Order: sequence, then C-alpha cells, then structure tokens
Amino acid sequence: MKVLYERCCGVDVHKKSITACTITPEGKEIRTFGTMTDELLEFVNWLKEKGVTHVAMESTSVYWKPLYNLLELEQIETLVINARHIKAVPGRKTDMKDAEWIANLLRHGLLKGSYIPDRAQRELRELVRYRRSLIEERARELNRIQKVLEGANIKLSSVVSDIHGASARKMIRALIEGKNDPMVIAQLAKGKLKQKVEELQRALHGVIGPHQRMMLAEQWRHVEYLDEAIARLDQEIEERTRPFEEALELLDTIPGVGRQSAEQILAEIGTDMSRFASASHLASWAGMAPGNYESAGKRLSSRTRKGNKKLRACLVECARAAARKKDTYLSAKYHRIAARRGANRASMAVGRTILEIIYYLLTRKEPYKELGADYWDRQREAKIVRQTVKKLEGLGYEVKLEKVG
Repeated sequence: MKVLYERCCGVDVHKKSITACTITPEGKEIRTFGTMTDELLEFVNWLKEKGVTHVAMESTSVYWKPLYNLLELEQIETLVINARHIKAVPGRKTDMKDAEWIANLLRHGLLKGSYIPDRAQRELRELVRYRRSLIEERARELNRIQKVLEGANIKLSSVVSDIHGASARKMIRALIEGKNDPMVIAQLAKGKLKQKVEELQRALHGVIGPHQRMMLAEQWRHVEYLDEAIARLDQEIEERTRPFEEALELLDTIPGVGRQSAEQILAEIGTDMSRFASASHLASWAGMAPGNYESAGKRLSSRTRKGNKKLRACLVECARAAARKKDTYLSAKYHRIAARRGANRASMAVGRTILEIIYYLLTRKEPYKELGADYWDRQREAKIVRQTVKKLEGLGYEVKLEKVG
C-alpha cells in the first residue's frame, strides 16, 4: 500500500497518560508520556526531533484538547479522529497497539479527521454552548419554582404564560417577602395581564408557609444569578461575533432563526462553507441526513446519522419556531410533513432545510428569499399542466396555453 506520510505519529490519549508511536524512515518507536504540561511539551519536542509532520489521535473526551493546542502552536498537522471510524482489529487490546494502529492508518492516508475550527471559533463555541447550558438550567429552576407554587396551591402558571416575565417576577418576589393578600399582589400585573386581575386574585389565593417561602427564595436567587451570568455571556459573545455581523444578519432573515440561534449555528459550523462539497454534505455532517441502509432493493432504515448534537437541537428548535410563523414556505413544509409523518420527523426535515438554506446564504452572501406558503400549490399546478400537455401532445394535438383571468 502506498505510503503518504514518511514521518507520522499515532497517539492513544488518556486522562493521565498518552502513548505515542512514531513511524519514520529510521524505524518505529513507541513511548509513553504523562499529561502534565511539562510532559506534553517533552512529547512535542520528541516529535520535532523525529521530524514528524503528521499526528493522529482519537477524540477521547476532552483529553485531546491540551495536546491539540500545543501541536497547533508548533504548526504540526494534526488529525482528531472519531473513534467509531477506526475499525477495531481483534487482539488490539493495549495502548501501544492502539497507537501503532493509528500511526499505520495515518501513514497510508486511511484516516479522515474531524473538523476542528480555529482557536477563535473554538472559544466562541465553548461560550455559546455554556450559555445554552445555563439557559437550560434556568428553565429547570423555573420549573422547580412552578412546582413549589403548585404545591402551595398558587395557580400563577394557569393565568400567566411565562413565570419569568416582568409581572410574574414581581408577584413571586412579593410572595417571598411574605405578602399574602391576593388583591395586593394581583395589582402588580402590567400590560395585557391587567385585564386578568380577577383571575390572578383567584390564582394567588393559596396556602404558602415558611417552608415554601424559603424554597422559593433559594430558587429565585439561583434564577437571578443565572440571569446575570447569561447577561455577561451575551455581552462577551456579542463582542466576539462582531466580525461575523454580516453573516448573522443573513441568518436572521430566515423565519424561525433568532439572534441567539444564529450565534449558536455560526459557532458550530463557522462561516466558511468551502470545506463542505454541498449543502447535503453539511446536513450529513450535522447529523440531519437520513442513513443509507439498503439491501436487496429494500430500504431497511431511514434513521438520521450521528452528528453534532448541539447543532441538531438548535436546528430542531428553529424548525418548531418556523412552524409557528404564518404564510411561510417553511411553515407550510412543516405542516405538510407533520400531517403524514408526525411532528418529530417534520421538525428534523425542516431543520435540515434551514441548514441547507444557511449553506446557500453564506456561500452566495444573499438574504433569504421567501417562497410563500402557496409554493407547493404552485408546484402542483405546474406539474398538472406539464403532465396534461404531455398527454395531449402524445395523442397528436398541438397545445397552446393561455391564462384566463
């Protein structure tokens, strides 16, 4: 088999140690190093002494990141490999054999590295993902608050759509401070909620004791802390995404894609679409494309492939938001598929469509062009016309079409 890289190294990465196998014209050598910074620097110097030009390692948890950062600084070409993509070999049960196997695959060009963005995008991705986790934690904490209120027979969530809204926040604070009069608390309602004062008075008439107040106070402090942390992250992310403002504005033209979703999508895929051969390749990388399992002419499964879970969750969320928009192409597509295949499949299909739209927007630098909710009707009409004309021409008629009215 043809050798692509004369000087290469395969690395088996663990929490406390790494095992490396170098293959050069001088021969093969296997060594083990610790994972402290000075030990990793010793490993990098060893590679430089060997004249190694290419390194490959499995993407083991987060343990590959410190090593990748050091190799990146030395401009050594490094491939981070998905462990599922390296075919297991019977008897390959030791770290040394793992490292040697990776090195041999790399030497012959049989490995395909995962996409590792540059340092700036990696840092932005970490910030965006952390913000997402805090937003999810805040939602969980608000659910806990709702349970405590329900336990005290405070039916606030039956009247208020969002207990994190301005009016609901004031009412919850009033309950925590020991106020018990439903009439007084209901007067804290603002905006459209003022029209529901009588309902609020009934909903706020419960039995809340010292235990519930203590629980609510602790939970509300946590929510406020999360609000502040999310606000700080918003500010930092805004600073880091300024160079991508044009791309963010393009994504913002797509129904269902808001500012935060656009930031998360760009943090995951970047703005350079040239590394994807087509929109379908991007969808496949993201895990938004159905698997291709066919045997004897039968389609065995259409489950989506594994991909970027964070990106997929964001796209599904965008798809559901797009479905709530009226008179749009994406909404019409969602409801067409949901009627036949169910809401989950419709969300995945529309999420994939959104991702493919993003590919073309970033490639062409053009805003989204709305096709309209009647797009499918127009397509069906055009198809019926084509088929009818073809049948008449097949019968020997010359057809001339003229629109009436």
